[in-house]
Amino acid sequence: MRLRSLLFVPGDRPDRMEKALGYGADVLILDLEDSVTFDAKPAARLATAAFLRQAKGKIQLFVRVNPLDSGLVDDDLSAIREVKPDGLVLPKAEGASSVETLSVKAPGVPILPIATETPAAIFQLGSYASVKARLLGLTWGAEDLPAAIGALGARDETGRYTAPYEFARSLTLFGAHAAGVAAIETVYPSLADPDGLAAYARRARFDGFNGMMAIHPAQVPVINEAFTPTAEELAEAQAIVDAFAANPGKGALSFAGRMIDAPHLKQARRLLTLAADMPEI
Repeated sequence: MRLRSLLFVPGDRPDRMEKALGYGADVLILDLEDSVTFDAKPAARLATAAFLRQAKGKIQLFVRVNPLDSGLVDDDLSAIREVKPDGLVLPKAEGASSVETLSVKAPGVPILPIATETPAAIFQLGSYASVKARLLGLTWGAEDLPAAIGALGARDETGRYTAPYEFARSLTLFGAHAAGVAAIETVYPSLADPDGLAAYARRARFDGFNGMMAIHPAQVPVINEAFTPTAEELAEAQAIVDAFAANPGKGALSFAGRMIDAPHLKQARRLLTLAADMPEI
């Protein structure tokens, strides 16, 4: 499953859901949580279920349900029980136990936890390996956590995350890879800054994230480009693989003016495998 771009769509806006099919996102996240007011949630559940029936198979469709302790998640799941989405996004997840709880309520539907939205969640980021078979990946968020601890924000005056939130981001990245699942970068909230988005997405891929969430259709092509290997990257990866194949007895080689060894070969193979899952490359 490709998870380069995951676009949020409000669950109470069926008009936007229909349009979102054509934006090029790998995944649509139909949102029943933050983008939907309490009074609008019943209608949002009906609209989301109807769209799942209509669009199933056209694109990967996830549903973000409400938190486990909200008193709303059972109604969310009841509305979509007959037409299961391709995945569930779980806000305010607190480790493997949260995944297990949701899996009991929605058996057979894989889960993408948002894994950093409470203080307790930070201490559970190493626990997801025990439920990896139930996971689509792991992602994080930088909006709820500051509010939960009384911080004034997650970013400094330059727009960069401050140390506590960089720490949460890093733990999510390593927690995902420790579990052997996709690491998904959080949203970029500034809609009027495409250059900043592009830089942020490129950095995410550089650091080891596999994809990123989007909050506006205009962000999708920028994110897709950032997480799609370039022709130059693929050519170099193939050349590295070929170089080691031609020198089977060597653990290190001189390549393009630098030394390469087993980690470089592993990285090259990973890149070529990623490209094989992207038909448009």
